[in-house]
Amino acid sequence: MHRYLLFDLDGTLTDPAEGITKCVQYALSYFGQAERRPEELYCYIGPPLPESFETYGGLSREEALLAVEKYRERFREKGMFENKVYPGVEKLLWTLRDAGRVLAVATSKPEVFAKEILGHFGLSEYFQEIVGSELDGTRMDKAEVIREAFARLTLEEADKPLTAMIGDRKHDIVGAKKNGIASVGVAFGYAEEGELEEAGADRIVASVSALRKLLLAW
Repeated sequence: MHRYLLFDLDGTLTDPAEGITKCVQYALSYFGQAERRPEELYCYIGPPLPESFETYGGLSREEALLAVEKYRERFREKGMFENKVYPGVEKLLWTLRDAGRVLAVATSKPEVFAKEILGHFGLSEYFQEIVGSELDGTRMDKAEVIREAFARLTLEEADKPLTAMIGDRKHDIVGAKKNGIASVGVAFGYAEEGELEEAGADRIVASVSALRKLLLAW
């Protein structure tokens, strides 16, 4: 049984597409880039923002860091709550908690924002720890976030076989592998076709209900 369950936030517990795409567009417009359709910006959901602005926005590292600042201008004001909980997620969380699982969030999103979002939606109570990156750009790598979650939960090497990371992008799967824990890819998030398989997810589920069934039995 996997007793310790680490959840990604964006694309796993909540659907942040509206807020993230609008904030990305706001940041890119600062650099004179033309407006894009929201679905063209879904690739920004999940990975660390500086990496995404470089990879998908064609910005230099220095420009990407400035883009993150512009992104956060709008995110703090509006984008944070242009977001919605996936149907069935709260049932998933209380069912797992009542079944004795220990739940935590491990996200590349700044921790302060993750806590505000989960509090806004009334989900904070289900998690023993909510772990994210720092606003100064440190601890953005998912493997580092998972290590920090382990430390805060006071887990040890012997607990790794009992632990799983649940997320929708390759970064979640790779981060889990780097830490020697199992991984579950959720196909209802924002992974590209074949991304979770290529990353080597131990299990892949297509819906929140399928995720609940898996985690209760696995």
